[in-house]
Amino acid sequence: MFTGIVEHVGTVVAVTPRGKVVQLTIDCGPIVAGARLGDSIAINGTDLTVTTRAGASLRFEMVQETASITNLGQLRPGSRVNLERALRADGRYDGHIVQGHVDGTAAIQEWRRQQEDVRLFISCAPELAAGMVPKGSITVDGVSLSLVAVGPDLFSVALILSWVSPTIRGERRVGDLVNVEIDLLGKYVRKYLHQIFGAPSAAPTGTGLSVARLRELGF
Repeated sequence: MFTGIVEHVGTVVAVTPRGKVVQLTIDCGPIVAGARLGDSIAINGTDLTVTTRAGASLRFEMVQETASITNLGQLRPGSRVNLERALRADGRYDGHIVQGHVDGTAAIQEWRRQQEDVRLFISCAPELAAGMVPKGSITVDGVSLSLVAVGPDLFSVALILSWVSPTIRGERRVGDLVNVEIDLLGKYVRKYLHQIFGAPSAAPTGTGLSVARLRELGF
């Protein structure tokens, strides 16, 4: 389990296809300290297992499904990634419950800065938006964020400018894909209500807002 609080931004050293898996070698900097074979580390919010340790680098393996449903399939040598080690039982719980099981990718649609406040608008599949609620939690590339507003196929989050540079969020551009994980508690509530009342609508009632309308409302 993770919390969505990025510890370090690592750099991809090598991407090596090996039959049905792809090996990722990443310079993890201080994350290497204490890392053991079999440990879980979230890479852009995707839970991968350490298979080899060599100096400041760790090696991971991912299957083709992981490469296809996350943005890890786009990684190349030199790519930078958000890293977080699994939460210790005695560690601080600063973000929200993050499994490292990415639900899908979404595309950055707009960055908008208002003094020290940065609003990020992201377009996503309707089935992803259906699991979000305004003021709820969302994980974007492994970063725990609070939702500002949710539309049928988009959502927005607010960032403090000082938070942007310590993670790869500051490097993301319009059109880039980001990994998204819906809040775990929301998933269970939605499934429970689905079992009782039937299939939910494509988006939460009353949130059918376009980017233009979100702007008008000040989001």
